[in-house]
Amino acid sequence: MKKLLCALLALALTLGCVCAMAEENVTLVYAEVNPLDTIVGQLATDFKTKVEELSGGSITIDIQANGVLGAEAQVLDGILGGGTSVDISRISAFALNAYGCTKATLLSLPYTFVSREHFWNFANSDLADEFLAEPQTIGLPLRGICYGEEGFRHFFFKDAVAGIEDLKGKQIRVSDDPVMTGLVKGLGANPCVVSFTELYSALQTGVCDAAEQPIANYKSNAFQEVAPNLLLDGHTLGAVQLVITDTAWNKLSEQQQAWIMEAGEYASNLNAQNSQAAEDAVLQELKDAGINVIDVPDKSVWAEACADVIKANMNGNDDLYQQILDMQ
Repeated sequence: MKKLLCALLALALTLGCVCAMAEENVTLVYAEVNPLDTIVGQLATDFKTKVEELSGGSITIDIQANGVLGAEAQVLDGILGGGTSVDISRISAFALNAYGCTKATLLSLPYTFVSREHFWNFANSDLADEFLAEPQTIGLPLRGICYGEEGFRHFFFKDAVAGIEDLKGKQIRVSDDPVMTGLVKGLGANPCVVSFTELYSALQTGVCDAAEQPIANYKSNAFQEVAPNLLLDGHTLGAVQLVITDTAWNKLSEQQQAWIMEAGEYASNLNAQNSQAAEDAVLQELKDAGINVIDVPDKSVWAEACADVIKANMNGNDDLYQQILDMQ
């Protein structure tokens, strides 16, 4: 009996290898606007490694980092316009707001997530699966794979600031999004819409007085060279997701699709485990380098200033938003 079981096991392993070898080889281009040494860059690397391991090389992930394929909005515009140069993209959750994904908007509302644990309670819930499926439910030609995060987003300035009162009249770069522009207006500043790839120059030349990014992206893009004052207000948690186009998805066999989803779960879990430590290390490096880091121990005044933009962007999803708040 033992010999028979061993023989059956060997046969099963052989058949599994044959099935993997039989999958048609495919290369998927992955767009990332940030460098690979950021938290989201590590997410890309972990996803690539796991996909290629699971597929036995039948799927190759070609990561194009540093924004060489364009900013997030440009990548999404290309995908939704029928372009096929990008197969998978790591996007900010709120990037889909402009394309009709009203549920995604809830993830970017100011001061929603009180901690990383709060976000991951959401990301690992059944509700998150509903959010990931939203593009398909409204007819967009892409689907969500998994969630991740790149830390809380903070403001950084060319000139020294001390608190919320110093934002008045400042030109602050944000993406062209109603939540982000509303956030800046609520805080008394003026939104300055500039492409991410042009942000360094805009800060350097004074087109913008300030901008906002997660800490790791702030450092990796060298923004501290032109805006050395980092104010830790944590206005939103940098929720991100991986999306794959329908064109790319339909190239894959059912087994390959399963590997993509499994790799997404793997990379997401590593992101949850490692992002806090990675961010803490970067913040310490910035402090050691002499960057002016300003803490905001009480965010209640900031949240109150954003009450109108939160209410204006519920889009009828009040109950869903309350479910997210209750996951603290």
